[in-house]
Amino acid sequence: MSDVEFLVKIRDGAQLIADACTQKLEALAPKETEGFKWDPSKISFKTANGARGPFEKADPTNIPDFKAMLADLKAHDGKLTRDGFFYWVFSSDMATVGRKKKQF
Repeated sequence: MSDVEFLVKIRDGAQLIADACTQKLEALAPKETEGFKWDPSKISFKTANGARGPFEKADPTNIPDFKAMLADLKAHDGKLTRDGFFYWVFSSDMATVGRKKKQF
């Protein structure tokens, strides 16, 4: 076997390994819609101003989407980003939720 044939076989084997790793990583990566059991359009947000500028605020309500949003936030240490918005739970009552358009 020539040096060129040897290097071609090693290159092809490395590519197979890289492809297999890519497939596995894609399978393990969380899907963007995974865990989204709440619809933000069903939650009433009001414009407010804070120390870091304007944001939207949702006071606690008894609707299922708000409850699911709050549970999702608490499962993510009170903060998460979804659909271009950054959401957080106010530490003062652990029930009021704020959101702000994410700056990219």
